[in-house]
Amino acid sequence: MAQQYTRKVIREVFVQMLNERPLSKITVKDIVTACEINRNTFYYYYPDLYSILTEIFQTELQTVIEEYNDTLSWEESFLAATKFALENKVAIYHVYNSIQKEELEKYLYNVAGNVMTRYVENASNGLKASGEDKKIIVSFYQSALTEMLLHWISSGMKEDPQKVIHRIGLLFDGNIALSLERSAKLNDTW
Repeated sequence: MAQQYTRKVIREVFVQMLNERPLSKITVKDIVTACEINRNTFYYYYPDLYSILTEIFQTELQTVIEEYNDTLSWEESFLAATKFALENKVAIYHVYNSIQKEELEKYLYNVAGNVMTRYVENASNGLKASGEDKKIIVSFYQSALTEMLLHWISSGMKEDPQKVIHRIGLLFDGNIALSLERSAKLNDTW
């Protein structure tokens, strides 16, 4: 119990610091001082600062997987899945502009993939769409959403993400269902 508490406090302090300054300006000493723990305690839980970041993103992704709601649209699911990023814009911006950018990209890609996989699976119920076609559809939207989010972050996160995602949903409304229907028709003719 105390171990989980200590890990949680370290993560929370780290995120708080990321919301205040760039990753390159955060040290283990800063964290142990703020957490009122010693360096050995820190190193008992984490080999370095980057492992905290990796754990945070893994934890957030697991939360997305566990909390996914089949009644939500992909847009609502995606916004819910990116809740951590939206609540910690400055921290995300600092990670994006650090040597750990790859961890952020991987996290966003996995979140987009999880949301789109579940959405495509639900949308294909009752259709004979091929598994390969479903993978292509998921991959396309996963890549597009990830790249759009990365562009949004790199441009300073000025636009309201809800408006952007909602607009994408309106512009592409029905395309996933149409693609799945086409896949089913192709499978019937082949």
